[in-house]
Amino acid sequence: MGEYQDAVNWLFQVRRFGPDRTLEPIFCLSGLLGNPQDQFKAIHITGTNGKGSTSAMIASILRAAGFSVGLFTSPHLERFTERIVVDGEEIPEKDVVRLTRLIRPLVERLDSQPRRVHPLFFDIVTAMAFKYFEERHIDFAVLEVGMGGRLDATNIVNPLVSVITNISLEHTQVLGDTVLKIAYEKAGIIKPCSVLVTATQDDSVYTLFEETCKRINTEIHRVGGDITFRRLGQDLHGQSFEVDGLKGIYTLYTPLLGGYQLYNAATAVGAVEALSRKNIEISETAIARGLADVRWPGRLEVMQEHPLVVLDSAKDAEAMRALAEAVIDIPHEMLVAVISISRDKSTSEMIRNLSPVVDRFIVTSHTVMGRAAERERIGKEAKRMGKPWESIERIDDAVDTAINCAGKDDMVLVTGSVFAVGEARRRWTKVTRF
Repeated sequence: MGEYQDAVNWLFQVRRFGPDRTLEPIFCLSGLLGNPQDQFKAIHITGTNGKGSTSAMIASILRAAGFSVGLFTSPHLERFTERIVVDGEEIPEKDVVRLTRLIRPLVERLDSQPRRVHPLFFDIVTAMAFKYFEERHIDFAVLEVGMGGRLDATNIVNPLVSVITNISLEHTQVLGDTVLKIAYEKAGIIKPCSVLVTATQDDSVYTLFEETCKRINTEIHRVGGDITFRRLGQDLHGQSFEVDGLKGIYTLYTPLLGGYQLYNAATAVGAVEALSRKNIEISETAIARGLADVRWPGRLEVMQEHPLVVLDSAKDAEAMRALAEAVIDIPHEMLVAVISISRDKSTSEMIRNLSPVVDRFIVTSHTVMGRAAERERIGKEAKRMGKPWESIERIDDAVDTAINCAGKDDMVLVTGSVFAVGEARRRWTKVTRF
């Protein structure tokens, strides 16, 4: 455990952001590793919300079809090893140690050269994932973008299919202050002579994607256009639905809750269907089994009943709006929300979007790198929405308080960030390590 913790500690002390965003560090680092990203087929996913769930669904379908599949996602909920998964198994800690020993001298060499190419945290973790996937001889890598797309470290692959889930305002200081500027950054993952599947509901964004695809001779398909879906039923264990896709009509089931997951599922179906353009056929059986078997913790995840406790990693205003809509479909009486929001998010919009379904807020603070917004600031927004609130510093204490004050038919909802949900989730999973 000591060596693993040392490796992870080194990774997390590397700078997260640099003064200039560029792909040069990841190209240099991957080059020194022998360009492992060229050794597997890739499906590349970006978007503001839903990209992690969609990635998990695609990976699960491909596994059900008999392929060996690597899944790269971020951030993690509880363990760093969640970020790099092969065939459903997280990268072993010993391989994190081994690959860190391989990569760290390369990073230090690049840092010390006269040109001073500085790989950042996400460059290093992406290179680690690519190398591990190469070593495991996977067939497919399903790669979730860390931020944006055009200049994201994952964008050195040449994917068979690109996926853009949706677009809303996020990381505006880096990606741009309008939806179209952000869409331009996301569109950077679209590659020539390929296929794009998108779930954007914004017509102006779709037009930008359509024009990009036309210019580089790439097919485009839209969920809500040539891919449609409808819900057939839902309970606390999952939902059944129908997708009218590019190649057929499927009756499906997923354990993931929420109407927004049906958008993600329809997007995943379209993405794997689009592989037929590359002479890779995915059967209806594999699609159905993959979606039925998918697991994606921390997204409308039911941890217990009586009272019902649900965790959801909604991290911005749009995700909160979707969460509020989903909560309405879950039977409950009073709803107590345990919430912690990161300071770079739009607190007022997030609380405004969630408050119509909340009876009481318990405001708390996640502990990740001092990034939590001040509790008083969140509480003032709750008060402005006419909702009672109290402040409890530690997330585990806040969750205990919420559960103790809830009746057996009430709901406790823990939300506001991936970090908050990851900390709360340890109450049930007993995970204590990073």
